Amino acid sequence: MGLLALAMPTWSQMQSQQQQAQEQMRLQMQAQLNAQPQSFEFQTPSGVTDPKLRETMRDLAVRVLPVYQEKSIDRYLSTISMLQLVAANYPAAYESRKALLDRRRKLDAGKPMARSVVLDLYALARAKEVDDRPAFNEAFSKAYREVAAPLGDRDAFVLGNWIAAPLTAPRSDLENAFARTRKEHELDLATAIDLVRLYLAYDSQRSFVTLAPALMAEDDARRYVIEDSVPIRSAAGVTIYARLVRPKTPKRPLPALLEFTLDPGYDDARARAARGYVGVVAYTRGRGGPADAKAMPAEVVPFQHDGADARKVIDWITQQPWSDGRVGLVGSGYSGFAAWSVAKKLPAAVKAIATTDAMAPGIDFPTQGRIAHTDALRWIIEHTQPAAVIAQQPARWDEIELNWYRKGRSYWVFDRLAKLRSDVFRTWITHPSYDGYWQNRLPYARQFAQIGVPVLSSVSERGDGIAALYYFGEHLRYRPDADHSLVIASQSLDQSELRLQWFDHVFKNAGEPSAIRDRVNVQLDGGNANGDWRHAASIEALATSKLSLHLSPGENAERHRLTDAAAPGDGYIEQSVQLADRRDTARPWTTVADGRQLRLRHALAFVGEPLAQAVEINGLPSGTLDFELNKMDVDLNLSLFEQLAGGEYRLLAEPYEFRASYAKDRVHRHMLRAGERQQLAFKSERFVSARLAAGSRLVLVLGVNKRPDREINYGTGRDVKEESIEDARPALRLRWYGGSRIEIPVRR
Repeated sequence: MGLLALAMPTWSQMQSQQQQAQEQMRLQMQAQLNAQPQSFEFQTPSGVTDPKLRETMRDLAVRVLPVYQEKSIDRYLSTISMLQLVAANYPAAYESRKALLDRRRKLDAGKPMARSVVLDLYALARAKEVDDRPAFNEAFSKAYREVAAPLGDRDAFVLGNWIAAPLTAPRSDLENAFARTRKEHELDLATAIDLVRLYLAYDSQRSFVTLAPALMAEDDARRYVIEDSVPIRSAAGVTIYARLVRPKTPKRPLPALLEFTLDPGYDDARARAARGYVGVVAYTRGRGGPADAKAMPAEVVPFQHDGADARKVIDWITQQPWSDGRVGLVGSGYSGFAAWSVAKKLPAAVKAIATTDAMAPGIDFPTQGRIAHTDALRWIIEHTQPAAVIAQQPARWDEIELNWYRKGRSYWVFDRLAKLRSDVFRTWITHPSYDGYWQNRLPYARQFAQIGVPVLSSVSERGDGIAALYYFGEHLRYRPDADHSLVIASQSLDQSELRLQWFDHVFKNAGEPSAIRDRVNVQLDGGNANGDWRHAASIEALATSKLSLHLSPGENAERHRLTDAAAPGDGYIEQSVQLADRRDTARPWTTVADGRQLRLRHALAFVGEPLAQAVEINGLPSGTLDFELNKMDVDLNLSLFEQLAGGEYRLLAEPYEFRASYAKDRVHRHMLRAGERQQLAFKSERFVSARLAAGSRLVLVLGVNKRPDREINYGTGRDVKEESIEDARPALRLRWYGGSRIEIPVRR
């Protein structure tokens, strides 16, 4: 902030405007704070494309300015400067922003740069435009150079990202605000100010967002050495390409943060260089080469060579003069998998691993709970055949799935029926269990015990942490003293920043990120980035007890009860699913129709009694199913909802799906016994964390998987990929006995 204030010159031409602004400020601060609320006539624009948008908002700001008052000087200066900017009184707005900066300089010393710096920059550019009479683009570019030049690499990087932020969010926020005021003819003062604020966020961003790429590139060229398509020979003699970004004037060799990825469009190397590391992004075989390369690129085979190739890149890094010999592995999604693939035989140079939403092939993709997902074929085509246009044609993909489902063909011919034959896809579906094919791609069993470096596994969205929980659980299982932190957070947490703070802790002895206070760190559903966290030494320690609830008959065929005790006797709930029936394609495939109604498909709902007090769910639900069926296998799904006192439903986590024959062991298949009562223990792979209000009810939806976007298990006991609709008869019949129960880990 201080550097920005120093970058703002004071012009003699502005003295009269400054005096006027100060007098206006003095008069308004003396106004009675308990004055009656003001209202303003307002005709809401039709939207952000309304030709009168700027004129309308300027008129509103001009009318609000004389009556706005505020006890807090800082809040007053912040709001009055926004009103002045929208009213096009740029010199006054500049002076208001500068006065605010002068007041905040000491208070903000040592704190991270605040996003309000963008508004300071915009006000400076507008003031330059008035004083020097250049076009706005020239004025903004000049202002940006003045402000960015004295900033450190980290602050300059953050500022560049802020001005380059897409218009999507500010446009949406403004459109939503217009929708709320469209039926109103008058606005109160608070609403008027909020509307001006949202308009300024949108209008200022659209004025400079297109300038950002060139300005950032110019600033980067001054700060960093950037090398693209750097060739590195793999152990197999194949060329791997990498992108490097490193500070130009380091005082000493630096540690490198390596991301090995399948997607050339994803690149955080610059962010890592801005934090004082060498950012290295290397690409899987067949990706990342120069555009004018004459040699044929290597075939892209996902998950096949990444571990070995990335280890070769690590060897290369340690031989460079800018390397201090230490490497951190970083990644998300596919590149998160690649980091774990390296860890199967971890090089000594690797000192830390940090991943977010890492994939785990054979665990969460291309199957979940051993049930194959049809979109795996789409993923393969998009990542191995760049010319394919499936991604741009979602309706076509929906029709591919529905066509296969209606025809009832086996999963083995799915790619042929889609006219998208893929050898990779066909190889994957020949390995439905977690067998040696998948085990060779990641650390397995006691290989986890050899991972002795600090590890951070984080999950960015509720319900998507199957792989992270697998890595975390297996690492601690085989190495109980492992330095492995797990963070399960909502979207309000900046995962890239979390990883960088953690690497600063490991490599630079900085403090740990505030989100990490124990081995397991969980943000409650609906919480914010700064609060509503739970910390414990293990996943189990997050809960203080368990709710044990039994499946009991209810008032109708689809809606039953969750009870504290099993129903007496040998009663049961009967469920029948016509696996051959394909008439259900006309129905939407959502579980919830609207906030107050469950739309059940091949499923039963079990509803608990109203909770006497609020509880927190934190952990992995588990249980035992006591049942009888007429098949040798079945694919099941379980969903947990909260039904609020008003009747609305809230999904607590994405459904947990699993193939019953693999519930005991993901490596070996154990067939069910057709026609016999039996028990099946299960434990969800999906973490649930939510606060349930007193008076609400817990609802379990238990269903059979039969849908176009999943492989269909017809229950013959044969290889599921070879089953078809011809194996569907007789209908699947299930009897759920009272011994069936679900156990929910809770904290009261």
